[in-house]
Amino acid sequence: MKDFKDEMKKLSKEWYKKWGELANKMGAVVEDMVIPNIGGLAKRYFGCEDFDFFARAVKRVNSKDRSKSKEFDVIAMWDNKVIVNETKSTPKIVYVNEFLEDLKEFYEYFPEYSGKKVVPIFASLYVPDNILSYLTKNKIYAMAIKDDTMDLLNFESIEA
Repeated sequence: MKDFKDEMKKLSKEWYKKWGELANKMGAVVEDMVIPNIGGLAKRYFGCEDFDFFARAVKRVNSKDRSKSKEFDVIAMWDNKVIVNETKSTPKIVYVNEFLEDLKEFYEYFPEYSGKKVVPIFASLYVPDNILSYLTKNKIYAMAIKDDTMDLLNFESIEA
């Protein structure tokens, strides 16, 4: 019986590891779907023709506290605006709150953008109504699949 229990523990650990790897891959798949759509949305909604800078998985150190660092899913900059994108495979209020905290400190990570307006976009394949309302209330654009492509779900509500 002890051998059986030991074997089950070993299998459980392996399964948890596999589930973790699968969850990470799912997040990467969602990011791979979101990233190519950011340029089109920036052009359609914000009049951006060409980015001066566009990068994914941008890791930065806080300019005020060098012991702090963050990774931003996408940073896209042009003229007087900078898009900050956070992508999650499963949107949750806690993730939106974390994004809000990141946005509060954004200029500490990118002091060179201090004169630019931040355009925050939270993306997922599907954004439930309660998350959409929360994003809109906090003036964060929600990006998800709409019809046959990714689109902003609340542009009119934020711009009104």
